[in-house]
Amino acid sequence: MKKDIKYIVALCIVFSLYFISNELFFSSIFYFIDGLIHLYPVSFFVTYSIVAIPIFIFVYLTNNRRLFEPLGLKGNILQAILFSFTFSLPMLLGSGIIGNFEITIESQDFWFGCVFAAFFEELYYRGFFFGQLFKKTKLGFFPSLIISALIFASLHLYQSNDLLTLTGIFTTTFLGAGLFAWLYAEWNYNLW
Repeated sequence: MKKDIKYIVALCIVFSLYFISNELFFSSIFYFIDGLIHLYPVSFFVTYSIVAIPIFIFVYLTNNRRLFEPLGLKGNILQAILFSFTFSLPMLLGSGIIGNFEITIESQDFWFGCVFAAFFEELYYRGFFFGQLFKKTKLGFFPSLIISALIFASLHLYQSNDLLTLTGIFTTTFLGAGLFAWLYAEWNYNLW
């Protein structure tokens, strides 16, 4: 158990380093990179990767010099995209019907809000935090899920100051984190 406690403390420190670097440096790094290459999606991808260097180093060092598999980046990405599209199609069609199919989204909003924010959130919260906590300690599934979901939901509370809205945000993100952690574990730790 002492080994587990050390690992959990190290995991929390590394995650905190990632979170702090993301909060403090993301914009500066992004604008610097985008100023060099002028490719918005690539700039976001590179920036999200740079702020997570502590996570990548930790995973690499604690998983026998492996990086992608311990984070859940194995498996067939095309199958995952088709699966996701199939299950998202009703929501997309419903939004289209409600909005008379006059939905516009800026390219930057699509890449940031729909693609990279979602991917990296899952990578860092499910693949890293939940995945490493569950697979590398003896806490078990539910304690790992509860801890990671509490952190995930708590870090979304910046989105409102109204108590009722905060309760809704916390509940929604907590339950979503639990669902996605369960899916991640059920899909044999395949984040795709």
